[in-house]
Amino acid sequence: MYSRSSEPVRFERDCAAVLVPQGEDVTLPAGSVGYITQALGGSFTVFVEGNLFRIAGRDADAIGKEPPAPLELPEGADDAAVEKLVWQQLRTCFDPEIPINVVELGLVYRVDVLPHPERPGERRVDIEMTLTAPGCGMGDVLVADVRDKVELIPTVAEADVELVFDPPWNRSMMSEVARLETGML
Repeated sequence: MYSRSSEPVRFERDCAAVLVPQGEDVTLPAGSVGYITQALGGSFTVFVEGNLFRIAGRDADAIGKEPPAPLELPEGADDAAVEKLVWQQLRTCFDPEIPINVVELGLVYRVDVLPHPERPGERRVDIEMTLTAPGCGMGDVLVADVRDKVELIPTVAEADVELVFDPPWNRSMMSEVARLETGML
């Protein structure tokens, strides 16, 4: 939530946002005033009129911030190099309420980099992930964030993100760093 260290912002244009934790798409009008409560992974969580909203990195200009730089991949990069970049991208995906990325939270179960079946020279990435709670309203938002960020990788034409609940997530799946950060050690 809002704290004294939260950065004040004014929306310079109408901006697409997602209401947290419901996951509902909304538009915040130009002139709205709020506070950035979290700025991780290229997206922003802002507190406006008593509610939290997630602003995608591509809309950073609406709050006077720079959008993330485009990703680069060396020419002729192999699948291992692409997979390494996939994991880097996954580490930029954060729950808007928890300042820990989906990898450290233990939400990503599997990543496969495959040749795209219909686009020679391009790839498809299959990802299995879960949520900390099956009823999480932000589930679709997190899945879309993972898909969108992986599809920014050069040569990745498609990312298929499947939400699974077996095995059920539990805190033992978190990295030691994540457990320490949340006080769950």
